[in-house]
Amino acid sequence: MLFTYKAKLKTGEIVEDTIDSIDRFSVSRELRSRGYTPLFISKKNSNFFSSFFRSENFLNKVKVAEQILFTKNLAGMLKAGLSLSRALSVLQKQTKNAYLGKILASISTEINSGGTLSSGLSKFPNVFSKLFVSMTKAGEESGNLDLTLTEVGVNLEKSHALTKKVKGALIYPGVILCAMILIGVLMFAFVVPTLANTFKDLGAKLPASTQMIIFLGDFFSHYLLLSLSMIIFSIFGLVSLFRADFMAKYIDFFVLKIPVIGKLAKELNTARTARTMSSLLISGIAITRAVEITQDVVQNIYYKKVLDEAKVFIEKGIPFSQAFLENTNLYPVIMSEMTQVGEETGKLSEMLLQIALFYEGEIENKTKNLSTIIEPFLMIFIGAAVGFFAISMISPMYSILDSIK
Repeated sequence: MLFTYKAKLKTGEIVEDTIDSIDRFSVSRELRSRGYTPLFISKKNSNFFSSFFRSENFLNKVKVAEQILFTKNLAGMLKAGLSLSRALSVLQKQTKNAYLGKILASISTEINSGGTLSSGLSKFPNVFSKLFVSMTKAGEESGNLDLTLTEVGVNLEKSHALTKKVKGALIYPGVILCAMILIGVLMFAFVVPTLANTFKDLGAKLPASTQMIIFLGDFFSHYLLLSLSMIIFSIFGLVSLFRADFMAKYIDFFVLKIPVIGKLAKELNTARTARTMSSLLISGIAITRAVEITQDVVQNIYYKKVLDEAKVFIEKGIPFSQAFLENTNLYPVIMSEMTQVGEETGKLSEMLLQIALFYEGEIENKTKNLSTIIEPFLMIFIGAAVGFFAISMISPMYSILDSIK
């Protein structure tokens, strides 16, 4: 959820901005980690329309692919021996995204003023995630910025690839459903009124289902533009509703319970948790801070709560793996088992990476066949809709034939 805050910088400057977090305490911790002194924190009120436009950020947007390219190019230039300011200057000239160009100019100014790359990146939380900033900061502190940026690029690429695979698998069913809605509207607007006039002229007795279809057909034929507008605004409203903060826990719960999709969502969140934690620990970030950052990476609110429990366990001296062991309904047993082995052997980051690689492979295999799995259910739904329409329009014809006999 979004929070507005007012904070005091070390220089004495007062800043006001918004931040996405799970509660006020998390906002306070995040601000203090940036070196800010919180003065005021309040939950931002959001409505359907603001939540819709907020998530898209239409005017100022840097695509994940552009972030990956920027990270890899910057890492390559630093490895080749270019200074950070020089590398940023080159990337600023190369980019075709005007907004990214402004960001790189701002970061260059920050560095030339004695700041760091991580402090420059932290000024643009809508573009560079906490994971990106924290790993960059760890790379600066260890003196291996080029290697850390390479790891950031790999992490971004893997996460982006998983998201694309899942979305790509759902495109086919989405297109079919949209086409079905469009065809349905056209049939109601142009075909049904013609059949309705025929039934009326013949004086046929119409069943309830046929009367309902004829009523919709009359409405669509007389108010076609209004009908299309209502459908568009209904879709817009549903999307806005689903993106509203208060709906998150209901949607996340529902997604986890859907057959096939639910299992895929669990594996996706497991892979993200494992890879993010592994990358952060390899970069030298403390495990408690790594868990906090991972909370922002996973999208499902129930996984965020598990990681919040994990952070509390760590602070109390309880093994990190205990949080996964107590939530096997979300994280598979292998997550707790391998995490426990990693803690005992001192190779936690390596074990987490193995988990991430395993489930990334599982997701890749399943998304290849997801369309095939969904197709039968889609065909049943389409068949039921077409069958209902056909029976409703054919049954009056039989009554007409019986009356003629």
